[in-house]
Amino acid sequence: MVAFVPTMKSLDKPEASKKEEAAAPAAVCAAQTGGPEMPLISGEPLDFSKVEIEPLFQEFVDFDTFAKSDFRAVKVKECTAVPKSKKLLKFVLDDGTGTDRVILSGIHDTYEPEELVGKTLIAITNLPPRKMMGIDSCGMIISAVHHEEGVEKLHCLMVDPHIPAGAKLY
Repeated sequence: MVAFVPTMKSLDKPEASKKEEAAAPAAVCAAQTGGPEMPLISGEPLDFSKVEIEPLFQEFVDFDTFAKSDFRAVKVKECTAVPKSKKLLKFVLDDGTGTDRVILSGIHDTYEPEELVGKTLIAITNLPPRKMMGIDSCGMIISAVHHEEGVEKLHCLMVDPHIPAGAKLY
């Protein structure tokens, strides 16, 4: 996983120091990724030459409609396979409210439940409950999907573990 190191400008530093500070994030990113063109995962460069992504929607959504979606950071407390389902995982999430949130997601063909416990994911939390396999799913885990050589690849959006449960995305 590529980590980006945020930095803040100091108002007290002389100009030379400010220039060095401005170059630091790019240098850290390049050092961690092997350069701007080829990010590294587990030490191996990624080859994006065979990746296909869906075309962007041509229809626009007005801002007020978009703003109604409540995107939140959620911490995975528990994750289990749903019995009698090949695809569904049941997440028990900390969404910052003090009450556990259950979300089902059809990603078991990509992830094993135990590898997601403790991760910080992104979810839409204000969707109406939807019953799947007799369980109410109260939201949606956000994932990125692309095709590679005709095979669909999915990756849950995982964010820095320092982001607290319930943090709102804007």
